Amino acid sequence: MDIFLNFLTTTAVASMTKGNALMIVIGIIFLSLAIVKDYEPLLLLPIGFGVVVGNIPFSSEMSLSVYDDGSVLSYLYLGVSHGVYPPLIFLGIGAMTDFSTMLSNPKLVLLGAAAQMGIFLTFIGALYLGFDPSEAGAIGIIGGADGPTAIFLASKLAPHLLGSIAIAAYSYMALVPVIQPPIMRLLTTKKERLIRMKPPREVSQREKILFPIVAFLISALIAPGSVVLMGMLFFGNLLKESCVTERLANTARNAFIDIVTILLGFSVGASTQAQTFLSPQSLLIFGLGALSFCVATASGLLFAKIMNLFIKNKINPLIGAAGVSAVPDSARVAQMVGQKEDPHNFLLMHAMAPNVAGVIGSAIAAGVLWSVLV
Repeated sequence: MDIFLNFLTTTAVASMTKGNALMIVIGIIFLSLAIVKDYEPLLLLPIGFGVVVGNIPFSSEMSLSVYDDGSVLSYLYLGVSHGVYPPLIFLGIGAMTDFSTMLSNPKLVLLGAAAQMGIFLTFIGALYLGFDPSEAGAIGIIGGADGPTAIFLASKLAPHLLGSIAIAAYSYMALVPVIQPPIMRLLTTKKERLIRMKPPREVSQREKILFPIVAFLISALIAPGSVVLMGMLFFGNLLKESCVTERLANTARNAFIDIVTILLGFSVGASTQAQTFLSPQSLLIFGLGALSFCVATASGLLFAKIMNLFIKNKINPLIGAAGVSAVPDSARVAQMVGQKEDPHNFLLMHAMAPNVAGVIGSAIAAGVLWSVLV
């Protein structure tokens, strides 16, 4: 009986706190959103299961968590805490991204740039709420709706906030189909939503090959802090567009990015232990992240409306919301909202231009913040 009673004290049930139980419920909610609602399942499923794993209590004599030196999870988490996984994911994103639409209509790049307004306004808001400049910069980048970029910058500027920032960034990325449509309908008229855009021109192979080289040089010279992210993004794109390394490009955009996504999502989820994650500070970060994402969406929409005052071939303002870099979900949302007004209006390819421009813009913004705040 003594042995049995001693065994009971070693179980996770005996050490379970209300915080651990709450985080496990949150992890299960993430799993439900991924499986039932199909909200970013490639991200939310590994993160959700990681949250459940990370909140199973264990004896202090056992090294199991991501914060225990020498544990398996701590080695996996090194890719998050040292900012290794995000550039590797950017390599895969580059290998699967087609910049043709953006190159065919370069003015749409401005929509991706305008959507980054949410980053800098949230940075100011975080400073006002008492966060130091480094923390505010790491929180502000959530508005870019780019999980890898948010993790990369947080690992450099505010490692102690990494778990909260990563979960907030990926949560809002997954909720793009829920958050963006009301803002899009509020800020546009029916007439604007019905605008049909001219088909994009055909882009030559030479342009596609030159673009990653030229774009990397420009972005690196403007924001040296973005060299790693931009270098991997454009390297992956060059593997794709050069047409001489198809095997490497195929690996980067399939097996490679899938492996890194699994490790990143699971590690981030496992880092959300209730003892470190549940705090008023985390709630503030989630609130600021939501504000940042909404401002970024609105900025892209409103800038598209402003551009229409000065150009002949009108832009459907809905594609401005795709300036946040949640690729390709925000572009799909623009298509979905547009087709509710006109089933024969196809905005997806046009929306991909500000969408991929947003990826570049958020990475450059991260580089600028890192350079200034480090």
